[in-house]
Amino acid sequence: MEEFSLGTIEGRFADIIWEKEPISMNELIKICEKEFGWKRTTTYTVLKRLSQKGVFQNESGTVTSMLSKQDFYACQSEQYVENSFGGSLPGFLAAFTRRKKLSKADIENLKKIIESCDEN
Repeated sequence: MEEFSLGTIEGRFADIIWEKEPISMNELIKICEKEFGWKRTTTYTVLKRLSQKGVFQNESGTVTSMLSKQDFYACQSEQYVENSFGGSLPGFLAAFTRRKKLSKADIENLKKIIESCDEN
């Protein structure tokens, strides 16, 4: 499975692309210079790394996402549950609720999600 994780700076970089896509490479370079103090080569390097992960692409100087922000974080969540809880969602929920109590609304929302999965 592809590794779906981003460091803090990569996450901020990704958010810029998701927010502004499609974005020209030149505009992305300008934003990264202003936001992070990066040189052109640093922007290219970080984009290349995220492109190799299958998150973004640069075609003819236009940067777009290959995965939406929601899909990326869904994959990251699946990876976390798989690595940390052997793929057991009930195991994850049991661990999560040991320290954080769910509200009635949270419980109702989870029930609806489970019921919608059961219908599929």
